Amino acid sequence: MRVGVVVLRQSASFRADGPRERRGIHPAIFYTTFALLLSGNALQGTALLMAPDIARLLGGQNELVITAYEDRLAQMRVEIDRLHSRNYAQAGDINLQLQELSAQQETLLEQHQLVKALVTKADELGLASVSMPDSAVLPELATRNGNPDVAATSASVLQMMDETQEAMSGIASAATERTASIVGELSRLGIRVNLPDTDLDGIGGPLLALLDGADQVSPILEDANAVMSALMRFKAARDSLELAPVHMPIVGNFRQSSGYGNRKDPFTGGRAFHSGLDFAAPTGTAVLSAASGVVSFVGERSGYGKVVEVEHGNGLVTRYAHLSAYLSREGQQVQIGTPIAKVGSTGRSTGPHLHFEVRRADEPLDPKSFLDTGKRLLAMLN
Repeated sequence: MRVGVVVLRQSASFRADGPRERRGIHPAIFYTTFALLLSGNALQGTALLMAPDIARLLGGQNELVITAYEDRLAQMRVEIDRLHSRNYAQAGDINLQLQELSAQQETLLEQHQLVKALVTKADELGLASVSMPDSAVLPELATRNGNPDVAATSASVLQMMDETQEAMSGIASAATERTASIVGELSRLGIRVNLPDTDLDGIGGPLLALLDGADQVSPILEDANAVMSALMRFKAARDSLELAPVHMPIVGNFRQSSGYGNRKDPFTGGRAFHSGLDFAAPTGTAVLSAASGVVSFVGERSGYGKVVEVEHGNGLVTRYAHLSAYLSREGQQVQIGTPIAKVGSTGRSTGPHLHFEVRRADEPLDPKSFLDTGKRLLAMLN
């Protein structure tokens, strides 16, 4: 014990007398730090072991983790397949759209040919030409990347189809309107126009089963048939003008010298009824048939001098009087404008002129009403 005390004392004496030595880490601090580090490592290890996936791996449950990852990969494959399927469906939609576009083009070409034929027929019948597309070629439209722009092309085709449909409607409208005008004008003159019956529904027959596909008529063909029906009715109405005495019976150098109705008689000076129109013209001027018909009389009648009469149907007869010569014979078929006689001054006449009458059931009618109607209709048709 003494030895220890001596050493400590010496040591203390040495420190007191000689230079001081550097102090080390205090044991309490050292052990405290070591304890803290050990506790932190223990906590980290515990947290690591508590992580679900790693805990399962460390605990021998790696198959569950792998299965979960494989499930997620399978879900990703399904999603990819779904995207591929969507792209394929889009490609299929484009193919369907192109097929529909091709069908639309075929319909357009068919419609275009029908309209061309109808326009030609309308021109032959004297209807004014109806505007229509010059071509039914499928327009080539593409997107910026060079792919076909199906939507824009389809819209262009549909627009052309609408234009050809409008052309067909225009032909039908023009034919219908002019038919109505002709029928209306002639009806006021007491002339009945026989129009063809375009209703093909039928009025009888046995009741039989339908044939497969027999009632499937193209709408375009139905429209074309409707337009053709309108043209047929117009042709019948126009042809009826051939038999209506609405055309001038004289051309060239002439003037109307007397009207229809009561007037001053050139011989007696008193009032008398005048049954026709007088056209003063040089002797020998050609007298023309005012409508198609059959020459029913060639000869002389009291007061009329030399006369030619033509029957036109609908009970109508035209009389041409005071003639100088005959250019036709009884029973002869004549057309509008056929020369049938020459102007003269035979019979009860004071100078060369044509006396023109329109008669029904041997009763005179006002020829001016017929000629005025003819002027209106001819102005419409030309």
